[in-house]
Amino acid sequence: MSRPNDSSRPLASQTLFRGLDVVDAVAGGAHSVQAIADVTGIAFSTVHRLASALVQARYLHFEPRRGYKLGSKLLELGFAAYQDSTITNCAREDLEKLAALTLDTIHLAMLDGDSVIYLDKIGGQRPIEVNSRIGGRKPICSTGVGKALILDEGEASWRERYAYDAQHDGVFMPLDQWIAAMRTYAVGGYTYDMDENGPGIRCVSAPVRDATGRTVAAVSVTGTSEYTDEARMQELIPVVRRGAQSISERLGWRQRTR
Repeated sequence: MSRPNDSSRPLASQTLFRGLDVVDAVAGGAHSVQAIADVTGIAFSTVHRLASALVQARYLHFEPRRGYKLGSKLLELGFAAYQDSTITNCAREDLEKLAALTLDTIHLAMLDGDSVIYLDKIGGQRPIEVNSRIGGRKPICSTGVGKALILDEGEASWRERYAYDAQHDGVFMPLDQWIAAMRTYAVGGYTYDMDENGPGIRCVSAPVRDATGRTVAAVSVTGTSEYTDEARMQELIPVVRRGAQSISERLGWRQRTR
């Protein structure tokens, strides 16, 4: 998620934002002072000073010859945020039911700016595991959960989302084909990922709503193409929708009946 640049930051908060930029850089794979400076544009000496302070506060960890890694303090904060999440707490029972029923990997995700962030994951029981993690980020337009999260936004927003992902992450499905699929998904209340975010990985997803009917999360059942052909994906649609509906009801949503 982007932060304001230095020119728009109050002087008193610049050090804080730069420190957060250093943490973000390490999380993104920059492990040396020079690499962090290259990624952030912060002066070498300033990076060294900030990184040393962050190590002292346990936000970063330093190992000789290996460099900087995320520290134990972030792990503590991550678990605290996880435990404090209303959506995560409400969803866990239904996620476990989906995992037991399908044997596949189960994800709970939400929008965070221009990407998707995973709130929870239950690993599958298949021989091949899906490579994802709680707190990990993915693009919107090529993931099942991403598409489920924007189903209610409408076509104008879909095109803007597609343009952004095409520029930053790559979208392998042509725009007209992707929009046509989104129209179908919006009617059906579900979405697919057909090897779009990774070769051989497929998922069925559905939106989770709060008491106002607003989409606040998405749940998905994810497996490999070896176990998830088109027929199985069709079978999973009502299963995933029921799971998403149950979570929504725990959040106070009630489906309107005609």
